[in-house]
Amino acid sequence: MGVVRRIEGGPGGGKRLVVETNLDPASIAVGDSICTEGVCLTATSIVGKTFTADAGHETLARTTLGRLTAGSRVNLERSVTPTSRLGGHMVAGHVDAVGTIASVTKNENAYDVRIETPPEVLELCIPRGSIAIDGISLTITGKDAKAFSVMIIPHTWSVTTLGAKAAGSAVNLEADVIARYVAGLLEGYVAEQKAPLTEDFFRKHGF
Repeated sequence: MGVVRRIEGGPGGGKRLVVETNLDPASIAVGDSICTEGVCLTATSIVGKTFTADAGHETLARTTLGRLTAGSRVNLERSVTPTSRLGGHMVAGHVDAVGTIASVTKNENAYDVRIETPPEVLELCIPRGSIAIDGISLTITGKDAKAFSVMIIPHTWSVTTLGAKAAGSAVNLEADVIARYVAGLLEGYVAEQKAPLTEDFFRKHGF
């Protein structure tokens, strides 16, 4: 986790975030992407243990970054490299929507969290599939008409911002990139009123 130290006015009505981090400053260069609360931001300067990043009006409107204040804690992660271990699913830092924590229930040594989700993201969620919440790669454990659920282990609860959130808190959601592409490829099929999947259909759609 890092801490937002200052928020300044950015170009064109956006905001400039100054974030303190325990990441090794030598491992960060100007132009690097740093996932901040699940949002891919670009480091524009590095001074000591802080980096600066701009968030445009579109990012502020679609994510929770516009709600941050000085002193807010944020989840931070550097970009994966081709030789890194991938300890989760592939996360792009492109937030699809903001969800709302509906409930947090302690269940033995873990926490069950139910998150109410906009329909366009909820339809991409499947039990045992992946989703990123504030940049954290998690496994979906259940789903109903309005929300999906995840289970948070104590380690994740203690080393991320989730441990400080409760019912009513807003979170950034990024659907699994594979689910996104599958949904995109099927748009034509849905538009054709679910016509039979034939060789002609696949040929028509570029396969």
